[in-house]
Amino acid sequence: MTTTAAPAPPTPAPTTSASLFRGPHLPLALGAVALVTLGAFEARAVSTALPSMVRELDAVGAFGVAAAAPAASYLVALAVTGLWADRRGPVPPLRLGIATFALAQLVVGLAVSMPVVVVGRLLGGLAEGLLDVALMVLVARTLPAELRPRMFSLFAAAWILPSVLGPVVTGVVTEQAGWRWVFLGALALLVPAWLLLRPAVRLAAAEPARDPSPDAAARPERALVPWAVTAAAAVLVLTVAGEQLDSRTGPALLAIAGGAALLAASATRVLPAGTLRAERGIPAVTLVRSLTGAAFSGVGAFLPLLLTVLHGFPPSLAGVSLTITGVTWAAGSWAQGRDHTVPRVLVLRAGLALMSTGLAVTTLLAWPGLTPWVGLAGWCVAGLGMGLASPSLSVLTLDLSADHEQGRNSSALQMAGSTSMALTLAAGGTLLALSAPDPGPLAFGSTLLGGFLAAVTGLLVAGRVTPRAAVTSGG
Repeated sequence: MTTTAAPAPPTPAPTTSASLFRGPHLPLALGAVALVTLGAFEARAVSTALPSMVRELDAVGAFGVAAAAPAASYLVALAVTGLWADRRGPVPPLRLGIATFALAQLVVGLAVSMPVVVVGRLLGGLAEGLLDVALMVLVARTLPAELRPRMFSLFAAAWILPSVLGPVVTGVVTEQAGWRWVFLGALALLVPAWLLLRPAVRLAAAEPARDPSPDAAARPERALVPWAVTAAAAVLVLTVAGEQLDSRTGPALLAIAGGAALLAASATRVLPAGTLRAERGIPAVTLVRSLTGAAFSGVGAFLPLLLTVLHGFPPSLAGVSLTITGVTWAAGSWAQGRDHTVPRVLVLRAGLALMSTGLAVTTLLAWPGLTPWVGLAGWCVAGLGMGLASPSLSVLTLDLSADHEQGRNSSALQMAGSTSMALTLAAGGTLLALSAPDPGPLAFGSTLLGGFLAAVTGLLVAGRVTPRAAVTSGG
């Protein structure tokens, strides 16, 4: 992975105001948003339909593996796609990602046993990794720099409807037609999304090949894939071991410790050199992405359970935190994509400050005697902060990457968020399992406090995302 990255040359100022919604950029905006929306619906649909799937296929014990399989294959896909997109452009991985997504839906929708479902879920993770990196590089290659923040704000907005309506629609389809149509129905929406993307794909395919970096031969790129596979195996170990904590606590704790150590070691190999030291530029951007993943996604994963156990929320209301996430994240992302002259690093700092403040208030949810709506108000503020910070990190990644490093640095950004979230989920899951069957305020409070500390650390590191040369020149 890239150790240093020279800032890309500035894009010449356009003579007229550029827009995503007119002219040559409209098909890309519509097609990319349609594709992201489809992927978001699939992600929300799986969480709703998976319980019915494992019951029908008589494989409740495989629930955790089926849920974790995409996260494992996603890491492998990120490593491969980053290198591939840099060498061949975003079009080949984009095409393969769409084809793999279609195959994944078909395999799961027609599955007759749980092992087949797991295979389909692995394919789904591969498709997600291919599409995430390919879309970022496609945005970098086909959009002027001033439109990239707006494009990323649209990506966040594409999660609103899936977050609000996805579980409801999936539940209705599962009850009325069966869970298989949740996946098979997605195939019908894939074709129009691809047709909308074709003009941007033709534009990107017509670009000349990018020259490799001068030190390409010196970088151990081939080692990235084996280490990504190792990280994927560690994610599966953490998931399977977490399921055994109740019945075989001792061996499971050893497996969790080993899996966490293996995942941490793998992360140091696949992320840019200097990430853990927060070296200026891309390494610091990657570290902040890791910290935001641990802070926000790590906390968010446990909130529905917390609301149920500590505050007595019914299942129909416990998912309110997911709705808050979709809406407030999109609102923050919309704000960062507006026309303004504020330096991107200040937008990032503002987002991390809001996230830190919001998570500090969210920790009050661990106090059963206090109304939960105070803590949920803090979660709203944290969501706004994440909406400002997450797209800003994507924009900074593209701005600080040379053309031949956009894929690798984009994949590093995604890997950082995925690995930190896996480690956070393992730590939080272990705390809850050790306090089972009645986890209390201490277990939940420790998890929430850890998220707050991660956000504060990200805020302290945020000033290093800008290379020193840019800082001294006022950039």
